[in-house]
Amino acid sequence: MRFSVWAPSARRVRVSVDAGVHEMTAGDGGWWHADAEGVNYAFLLDDDETPLPDPRSRRQPHGVHAESRVYDHAEFAWTDDAWTGRQLPGAVLYELHVGTFTEGGTFDAAIDRLDHLVDLGITHVELLPVNAFDGTAGWGYDGVLWGAVHEPYGGPDGFKRFVDAAHARGLAVVLDVVYNHLGPSGAYLDRFGPYFAGRNDWGPGLNLDGPGSDEVRRYVIGNALSWFRDFHVDALRLDAVHALLDRRAVHLLEQLAVEVETLSAALNRPLTLIAESDLNDPRLVTPRERGGYGLHAQWSDDFHHALHVKLTGETSGYYTDFAAPDAVERVLREVFFHAGTWSSFRERTHGRPVDTRTVPGHRFLAYLQNHDQIGNRATGDRLSATVPPDRLACGAAVLFCSPFTPMVFMGEEWAASTPWQFFASFPDPELAEAVRTGRRREFARHGWGEADVPDPMDPATVERSRLDWAEPERPGHREMLRLYRSLIRLRRERPELADPWVGDVCVDTTPDGAWLVLHRGGLRLAVNFGAGPVTLPLGATATLLTWGEAIVDGGAAHLPPDTFALVETAAAG
Repeated sequence: MRFSVWAPSARRVRVSVDAGVHEMTAGDGGWWHADAEGVNYAFLLDDDETPLPDPRSRRQPHGVHAESRVYDHAEFAWTDDAWTGRQLPGAVLYELHVGTFTEGGTFDAAIDRLDHLVDLGITHVELLPVNAFDGTAGWGYDGVLWGAVHEPYGGPDGFKRFVDAAHARGLAVVLDVVYNHLGPSGAYLDRFGPYFAGRNDWGPGLNLDGPGSDEVRRYVIGNALSWFRDFHVDALRLDAVHALLDRRAVHLLEQLAVEVETLSAALNRPLTLIAESDLNDPRLVTPRERGGYGLHAQWSDDFHHALHVKLTGETSGYYTDFAAPDAVERVLREVFFHAGTWSSFRERTHGRPVDTRTVPGHRFLAYLQNHDQIGNRATGDRLSATVPPDRLACGAAVLFCSPFTPMVFMGEEWAASTPWQFFASFPDPELAEAVRTGRRREFARHGWGEADVPDPMDPATVERSRLDWAEPERPGHREMLRLYRSLIRLRRERPELADPWVGDVCVDTTPDGAWLVLHRGGLRLAVNFGAGPVTLPLGATATLLTWGEAIVDGGAAHLPPDTFALVETAAAG
């Protein structure tokens, strides 16, 4: 068996294979090679006797500090030969964290709940990162060995079983991957070569454009292609791409898009790249032939922020700008609220306009909630903890009737009462205390007492964050679940609701934003966010869906506070 590792600055490299140590031979480009027989292995650099896991490890059965294990992708028996993939236009995504989605917290336990997603009308299930990180429980964004699947979830075979089972049910799988930094424990890359260049808000950033960066870029792109090719994943969500510092003429993201397109042609199924970005720059999702990077979609935090302020009234922090009465209207018509306009939170202008004539809305993911917008709150409280059900229902109606690709966070569909809090489980007591203290200090600046912020290292924090699967059948939860199913079904049955052309969207509203009427072809969604009842003439000829005490009569919608009506008009069809 051939063992290889990139270590361009090393004078000597050895590989320990099943306790036998073998000298490696230097090859071209800083690569070292050795032939040996065995399963468990680690590398020793120069005269250091500390065994290090393989930076390109495919399996870490004993954690990120231990030796790697040989893993052959070809040995898994796939059953998805007939799977032809799913395109993003018309999709509905569902974001979940494997460790808290079920009581078991494993891939196999998650498989048992996939039928729930099918019944809901989901097309793509998005998993928070599953790569290897230190400890047993965590969000996954502190990964350090990107090619190895977290063992407590079920390891690589467990993940493949999940993907295989999802495909059998017609569900595409989206995987969240983190290429902008490495976690604080187990990141040994810098010992092997010039992988790092500076730091960002979360940890060491990668060397994407300096000396030695060609191989670092291959490290990233090779990992991405492996998820598509070896694990049959359908899409990648690229975490915080604004932190990928790359000054080359061809940005890493563009290079990745080119190689993913090539692999897509070879596999004969759509492969999708979805960015998370704080830049509000449509260049990310603009096709390469028009000067963009050619990614397929990006998250739209502006949509979330505008609707969050409308539903909650919160205007602190980055929500400040979105207190504008027309914020929801603007994101529905223009995608970005900040589009080369002033951001008081940033104290500068921010963003660039989206050309809604040529860039379709399905390239922007919209959501009421996601892991960040819940878990990065002090107590991990969901909207359902503070927003009345009727008001939540109005927010859901706007989401699913928007021209964007909707995404649901696990449990949102039944207004789950369980929080989703920040948690980790670093074995190193000093690191654990640093994370604990840092979390509390962060929120103390915003007026929270230490006792109010859950201890991220306490196993009880993880337990509180698990979904309660008995809730969907309980009063107050089953009604919300029924609504989500109805909205997703209507979005599938009525092409007007999934029409991605934002330039065709029309929104009627009042100066104070108390109510709005969203035009979707011949359909009208009328929502009353105000404190008093309103009557809105819609020219309705048929009622598709209402909530609360809303009444459609004589072509008009009579809406008490926090109600909506979705109707058909004579212009339909």
